[in-house]
Amino acid sequence: MSVYHGDNAEFFRLALVSISNQTLLPDEIVLVVDGPVNNDINKVIDDFTKITIPFRVIRLSHNCGHAIARQTGLDAVNFDYVALMDSDDISEPDRFKNQIEFLYNNPGIDVLGGQIEEFIGNVSNVVGKRVVPLENSEIKEYMKGRCPMNLMTVVFKKSSVLKVGGFVDWFCEEDYYLWIRMALAEMEFSNLPHSLVKVRVGSEMYARRGGMKYFKSEEGIQRYMLQHHLISFPRYLYNVTGRFVIQVLMPNWLRGFVFRTLFRK
Repeated sequence: MSVYHGDNAEFFRLALVSISNQTLLPDEIVLVVDGPVNNDINKVIDDFTKITIPFRVIRLSHNCGHAIARQTGLDAVNFDYVALMDSDDISEPDRFKNQIEFLYNNPGIDVLGGQIEEFIGNVSNVVGKRVVPLENSEIKEYMKGRCPMNLMTVVFKKSSVLKVGGFVDWFCEEDYYLWIRMALAEMEFSNLPHSLVKVRVGSEMYARRGGMKYFKSEEGIQRYMLQHHLISFPRYLYNVTGRFVIQVLMPNWLRGFVFRTLFRK
């Protein structure tokens, strides 16, 4: 898990609470503080160093971004099964229990995720659900068009992720880039059918998914898949054209409507 100066301290606290209240507790929590943070966030960190779960805090001297923060944390963990968690989301109480049981029964799986419910304000105000495919073959087919894993739900084998180079910086797409490299290495994916994490959303989420910089990052991902023969040229053109319309031409309010109606349940 990582936190940075732009995070909300109360949301961060609730995210940590959802980890410390799991029916299957983690053996350790590794928190990467991505650059200087305010007193409120530091107070939350200080409070959680007193819990019974080993709580290790790694502080970076300046804000390095998600990819470097996640890789820093990954390098530090002591176990091969690693769960990711965002700093403002809520993990369901049985999340780790369900995932670890599945992985023990399916040791060939390298990455396991699940579904998410998106909420605004109160956790009970669910406004959408991002549904991703369950089986390895379906996930790899879905990957040709969209990111097939909900990052904040995943548990993966540290050894498998390190084998393909770990988290590499790619603007807003370091997770998609990682899954593609793992697919090229013929690693196995799976998703559980039920919701594992409740995710905070708002208008700012759709703003982050727009603009030329975001589009260029997504186009680069599509080009990478084309160059590595995961998609054909017609599929590349289809993917890139759709993204240009949604991410560059649409205003935020319309982009939000499209995401909620076409890409969510």
